[in-house]
Amino acid sequence: MSEEKNEQGQHRGLQRSLKARHMNMIAIGGAIGTGLFVAGGETISTAGPGGALLAYSLIGIMVYFLMTGLGEMAAYLPVSGSFEAYASRYVDESLGFALGWNYWFNWAITLAAELVAGALIMKFWFPTVPSAVWSGLFLLLLFGLNLLSTRVYGEGEFLFASIKVIAVLVFLFCGAMMILGIGPYPSPGFTNWTIGDAPFVGGAMGILSIFMVAGFSFQGTEIIGIAAGESENPEKNVPRAVRTIFWRILLFYLGSFIVIGFLIPYTDPNLLKSDVQSISISPFTLVFKRLGLAGAASLMNAILLTSVLSSGNSGVYVATRMLYAMARAGQAPKCFLKVNSRGIPINGLYATVAFGLAAFLTSLIGDGVAYNWLVNMSGLAGFIAWIGIAICHYRFRKAYVAQGKDLNKLPYKAPLYPFGPILAFLMCVFVTAGQNYTAFLGDHIDWYGVSVAYIGLPVFLATFLYHKIKYRTHVVPLDKVDLSRHE
Repeated sequence: MSEEKNEQGQHRGLQRSLKARHMNMIAIGGAIGTGLFVAGGETISTAGPGGALLAYSLIGIMVYFLMTGLGEMAAYLPVSGSFEAYASRYVDESLGFALGWNYWFNWAITLAAELVAGALIMKFWFPTVPSAVWSGLFLLLLFGLNLLSTRVYGEGEFLFASIKVIAVLVFLFCGAMMILGIGPYPSPGFTNWTIGDAPFVGGAMGILSIFMVAGFSFQGTEIIGIAAGESENPEKNVPRAVRTIFWRILLFYLGSFIVIGFLIPYTDPNLLKSDVQSISISPFTLVFKRLGLAGAASLMNAILLTSVLSSGNSGVYVATRMLYAMARAGQAPKCFLKVNSRGIPINGLYATVAFGLAAFLTSLIGDGVAYNWLVNMSGLAGFIAWIGIAICHYRFRKAYVAQGKDLNKLPYKAPLYPFGPILAFLMCVFVTAGQNYTAFLGDHIDWYGVSVAYIGLPVFLATFLYHKIKYRTHVVPLDKVDLSRHE
């Protein structure tokens, strides 16, 4: 725990106050958001209903192996640093250093992005109120939720995620009724699955382009690894969440795409609108309107607002815990070890909110060019974290066996090792490399497009090389890997 002591001289640290239901909703809340409610239609417009289903299913397989691998490590060693700590222990301290700062940056920037998105959403109801007013109020709300206690954060995320889950379930139920012809319109049958080039539009290239969107949509599921450090019973709660939540998330995505594919043709121009200001013509809103639901746009706008607040809430939580964990490992300033009486890493919280606010302010300066670069860097950071998880799991299991330990004594054992982490690693690298493959097509390479899309890679490598050159670290031999179960 933290090096800070309370009045009785005992070490004060993080508190294990997250229950199983919090862990479940944290995982769901991290993966369901604007990528489904708003941008889901664009994926069907690009690749057709069949192409979208195939792309999300393949990326879902990749995420499944990533989450089961992370679950194996988190159940064995539940720490708030999660894969930053695992990388330092099982691979190389420099990799842990780079992954930790990369992930903190990712979520600190996400906070800024959600402040911008939240203000845009509020313009639906209050078009004359300055955006900065809403962004400021949301920042105070998220700061307050994370300042009070870990339990309050968990309850806030449980509420936000529950609203999203109910919205998806109602959408699936209403969509199923309309597909069966129960409603104001006759059943469309399979018409929209055979119209034009459906179900697979654009062939292989159309599906490949959806890989990127699908990958971004699933980002956030790894938060469960960070939250494991404050779970009441990580040996039971983490495996349970990993086993059940992934399939629920996949069901929500695939089920939604099936409903949209049946009810809305991929040629519908409304599907191309994929930003938060287009909620009035999002696939979810269109389906609810066709069912005759009054105020469908306002309802979906409210649900979208909870999604944005949920993402920002998790962003503050995860980034704060990562700073605390890195400080414990000596890879961040010791001031971030300070924990208040409620178990909150208070200086880490201040630093995260301050950086997120500074990044948000760049969106108001110079047409937001600097902000756009920051957001692009953040987007790639999620895939880099996933690559790190795959590497850590591969090395963890290798070391576990090399040191003669019994696999049956693992609290949770990920299936299909080593196929799982190897496949996840290769797919993550493939998706990362294809972030903006179109920039390389044509007569001339679009170097600006390349720079914007891939700026996160050189930043990560520079962080890694800085630490490696300064401390001359090496890959830890398998027989020397620290497999102890204490921090």
